[in-house]
Amino acid sequence: MTEPALKVEHLTKDFGHGRGIFDVNFEIKPGEVFGFLGPNGAGKTTTIRHIMGFTKPGQGSASVLGMDCTTQYSEIMKHVGYLPGEIALPEGVSGWEFIRSMQKMRGVKDDRYLNSLLEMFDLDPQGNTKRMSLGTKRKLAVVTAFLADPEILILDEPTSGLDPAMQDKFIQFMVSEKRRNKTILLSSHIFPEVEATCDRIAIIKDGKIVSQVDANKLQHKEQKTFELFFANRKDLESASLGIGGRMGDHSLTVQVDSQDLSTFFNFQLRDRNVIRLVEHKFNLEKYFLDFYRTDKVFKTL
Repeated sequence: MTEPALKVEHLTKDFGHGRGIFDVNFEIKPGEVFGFLGPNGAGKTTTIRHIMGFTKPGQGSASVLGMDCTTQYSEIMKHVGYLPGEIALPEGVSGWEFIRSMQKMRGVKDDRYLNSLLEMFDLDPQGNTKRMSLGTKRKLAVVTAFLADPEILILDEPTSGLDPAMQDKFIQFMVSEKRRNKTILLSSHIFPEVEATCDRIAIIKDGKIVSQVDANKLQHKEQKTFELFFANRKDLESASLGIGGRMGDHSLTVQVDSQDLSTFFNFQLRDRNVIRLVEHKFNLEKYFLDFYRTDKVFKTL
């Protein structure tokens, strides 16, 4: 059995008054992209701070490549690229000076990968960090997180502060990193970047993980949902009586097992006067909000 690249076990940090993280458990396989989904304040950054060794847990543990995040931080950092949610760059230095200091720290002596990152994210690091815009600071943080080409990426709200065009470019970059078999922990509340990149997703609510799901299973569910539109009300009511489903004012919504699709289309819809059919595909945002509107218990798919 393959050793997890990153593992969190019963991680707990109670700050009192219901704040903190409580019995958080997940692991990430080598080469897997794991989405950590939740709104601000749900516990994503607190969990990541424990993984990065910045905070000591009250209970439980976090490890990277089998090394304890609290006691073996320096060794872990040789393998990890970290992008924090809130960027705090040193003042009084230029972007280039900051990049060079990070290269020295990470032992990077070749600029070829750096230059490709600067071009990709359209970053000119000439100016002083103090006078940079939020978007430029974020791009500088992105470049320095990746410049050593680490095997593990820990990204906390990585596209925060980027304009929509640059957000799309970052998502494309993540897809390419995934193809290069990078292990990625992606903490986010932006659904398109999670849907585009993640193999599995954990939803965190009030410091507790309420769902862990396989993204591929969700997007290719065994049960399909279709909305059928008919030529007239009579046909709609007749179809509702014949095949069931939920009838609306102008349409009928039905759920069909994937194994029954042939029977559904070839026989159940025969002579039903369907004028339009729409498949309602999986929607991560709707799935996520369902957990925040209800008191659902932990769910694994």
